[in-house]
Amino acid sequence: MKQNHKLFSLSLGAYYLFYFALVGVYVIFLPKALSDLGYSPSSVGVIYAAAPFMRFLLPFIFKHFIKLDIKIYHLSLVVSFLTTLVFLYTINSFWLFFISNLLFGASMGISLPYVETIALSQLSKSKYGKVRLWGSIGFMAIALYLGKILTNPYHTLYYLLGMALLSSLFGFIVVRYDRQTHSSEDKDSNFSLSRYWAFWVSVFLMQVGFAGFYNFFTIYETSHGISLELTSWMWSFGVICEIVMLYFQGPLLQKNLLNIIKFSILITSVRWLLIYLYPSSVIITFFAQSLHAISFALYHTASINYVFGLYTQKKLAQQFFLGIAFGLGGSIGAIIAGRAYGEYLFLIEAIITLASFMMLVVHQKRREYAWYPYSYIRWWQKLSYGKR
Repeated sequence: MKQNHKLFSLSLGAYYLFYFALVGVYVIFLPKALSDLGYSPSSVGVIYAAAPFMRFLLPFIFKHFIKLDIKIYHLSLVVSFLTTLVFLYTINSFWLFFISNLLFGASMGISLPYVETIALSQLSKSKYGKVRLWGSIGFMAIALYLGKILTNPYHTLYYLLGMALLSSLFGFIVVRYDRQTHSSEDKDSNFSLSRYWAFWVSVFLMQVGFAGFYNFFTIYETSHGISLELTSWMWSFGVICEIVMLYFQGPLLQKNLLNIIKFSILITSVRWLLIYLYPSSVIITFFAQSLHAISFALYHTASINYVFGLYTQKKLAQQFFLGIAFGLGGSIGAIIAGRAYGEYLFLIEAIITLASFMMLVVHQKRREYAWYPYSYIRWWQKLSYGKR
């Protein structure tokens, strides 16, 4: 049993390593490649809205029409590899490349939340962070390596293809260690977004605010005189800070998760404000990147753990988290960022992120008000029963 657990952790770490290396190529270098090939910022924004849009649609499809099972998961791994192969032949056609990105987003939107649910069900909160950090290492390693050697925009697609192949291979291995039973999830059909609507609006707005960073940070910094190699180091420095947080965050996650999420959102708003105010300052931008430890690592881990405890349908809940955050939020955010790209981009992102904080405050208050009457009624029932 212990040996199987160790093998599961190793294969899970390898999956995260290559999955987020794939994300790194897609997020850091592909926008620059598209720009070099003549795509306008607005076109890049639309292309980068395709994959998140599919992630948003998926959970609704799985909730009403298709059962999310291991066959669908296996299919998603195959499709994620095939679509990166198709990228090689469609990148010079806007609409064909857009359609390819729709398929890519659908496949990526299935595999990660499926694996995350397996990880959360088998690993402790502290152990999860220590395995998940391999994803950050993969993201950082590919950023540093390609930042030094990448000169041809087409070479970006070759690395995208290689990372897709490796992440798919380890995705097939990881699922063999899934010991979770799904009967309770299947029986409970009362999955409600409206019950916690303010939380989901907050999740959406947080990712809308992040979209400008994901899709335009490289273009933004290089346009302010920062070299591509130094920009890659900025990405990597943020990920180093993320790795440190993932390794040591275990004790923090034992505290109130909603307060941790609120704190993370506020720090993120400050981060975007600093990038807006000092776009060409290397020192301040590196400091802003250090906040990635909080605005991504701590926020993401606290959020998926919070959602994991909020619903009985674990895989569907993770699908909705990815769909609403990186899906709808990323899609709308990419379009907004493409339209708003310029001097005020990160000021707009800071304001949107502050709105995310306000919605989470609303969610917390609604939960408190819902809890107090219930607690009072339970206390009165016990008191009345004792008097008898």
